[in-house]
Amino acid sequence: MTVRDEEPAAQRQQRPEDEPGTGVVTAFGRQLKLLRMRAGLERAEFGKRLGYSADTVASIEQGRRIPQARFIEKADEVLGSGGVLTALKEEVGRAQYPAYFRDAARLEARATALNLYAVYAVPGLLQTEDYARAVFQIQRPLLPDEVIEQRLEARLARQEVFSRRPAPLMSFVIEEAVLRRPLGGRKVMRETLEQILLTAQLRHVEVQVMPTDRQDNAALGGPFTLIDTDKGQRIAYAEVQDDSRLYTEVARVRELEARYGILRSQALTPSESFAFIEKLMGES
Repeated sequence: MTVRDEEPAAQRQQRPEDEPGTGVVTAFGRQLKLLRMRAGLERAEFGKRLGYSADTVASIEQGRRIPQARFIEKADEVLGSGGVLTALKEEVGRAQYPAYFRDAARLEARATALNLYAVYAVPGLLQTEDYARAVFQIQRPLLPDEVIEQRLEARLARQEVFSRRPAPLMSFVIEEAVLRRPLGGRKVMRETLEQILLTAQLRHVEVQVMPTDRQDNAALGGPFTLIDTDKGQRIAYAEVQDDSRLYTEVARVRELEARYGILRSQALTPSESFAFIEKLMGES
């Protein structure tokens, strides 16, 4: 993949072929319909075997709905297509992400290391299902329910990176304000803090808290992620207000690397952060 340095990912990715109704989503739908007809199955019978309605099957075949991974896997099995449908699963799955995040999602899934600084909300990789749903529900303009469910499944699927082998090294620096902002309510936030603690106990994960009362902060410019790719390259990703950039230029990436290193030295240590989050849970 070629990434043009400092070009907005949203601008690069907002192409007609990426949206429902066109591109890979439509190609998948057409392939599904051909295989279903070849198998001699009506939509209602096919949907029944998969556990979906005929209307849902129609929406997917017509490219109006992005199929979930479990639908693709089951359809491939029922139609005996020998992997023809599952071969498209990764590309179809990317269509569930907002356009501005698709390149980053692909890089993240294959990364050998991730270093992330969170300023506004708990990082998606650490979110519980209820917290993630709350984040999508409070977005303005409002997202359609179907889009919320698609993006929710995609976000939770990203967390498979924690169980991948070999496991990528992962570091999170999270602003204290993020951990005190009860998105979704107190109960949801408490469950999210508990999940962060559980994740922080994994050997390849370190979580640090940046206290609000620190006099120094090396990254007041906003959140960013450093991604070490499986090709041996380090790329930086920054996002704000649904606009994003992928940086590959060495000088720019090193600048953000330096900021992240200083941030880690300014934040609480991993053990201090663990105790801090436990204390927050007790207060909630």
